[in-house]
Amino acid sequence: MSAPPRTTAFDKWVTIATPSPQSTVRLICLPHAGGSASFFFPVSRALAPRVEVLAVQYPARQTRLREPGIDNIPEYADQIFAVLAELDDKPLAFFGHSMGAILAYEVALRMRQAGRPAPVHLFASGRRAPSRYRAERIHEGTDAQVVAELKRLGGPNPALLADPEMLALILPAVRSDYTAIERYRHTPGRHLTCPITAVIGDHDPRVSPDEARSWSEHTTGPFTLKILPGDHFYLVARAPELLALISHTLTTSAG
Repeated sequence: MSAPPRTTAFDKWVTIATPSPQSTVRLICLPHAGGSASFFFPVSRALAPRVEVLAVQYPARQTRLREPGIDNIPEYADQIFAVLAELDDKPLAFFGHSMGAILAYEVALRMRQAGRPAPVHLFASGRRAPSRYRAERIHEGTDAQVVAELKRLGGPNPALLADPEMLALILPAVRSDYTAIERYRHTPGRHLTCPITAVIGDHDPRVSPDEARSWSEHTTGPFTLKILPGDHFYLVARAPELLALISHTLTTSAG
């Protein structure tokens, strides 16, 4: 199998921590609001060599720190789709956590609109269905209010929230991402055809089982809801169960 193209845009948007040229499927991983590609490096190592993980790197953080953030989902999805459209030699699957789940869905919709092969699977983690909304305005709050929300969700790097210099670096990306996801509205009449698996923590304050179950309305394909112990970042503590689910699903579907 040929390697992904190494264009400038591809290198900016996609990180492959563990190249797996003999893989049968590529898993596109999209982080949460304020998250970065490095969040998925352990996933990349765990799933290689049968699944090659491509972690999406959003602007305004880590290797793209000097770039402005994106504050709307359509622009995010358009740019990610433009990069992933270069990949046509292997099946693609998506795993998105929180905001990343909505982005995965929107990118997959663009694939369908463009006549591209459907993803073999979409894993929507820690996020209610695209058509389910709450009145959330974290992006309009003070820095202290944004930090309080991050602490409430139980993020994987609590030490960063206690470091003023690090906070100054990450808050612009967090705020632009929250602006994008909190203003997002689904366009009715669109749907996918691929299987969707929604995975949530049983104590996630941001998504209920009922809200996650509504993902079934956004595809004509099979739907599964998986509930694991944990909060919004259940996937850190429950990594073994989640990785087993992803590996089994993808190696079965990709052959």
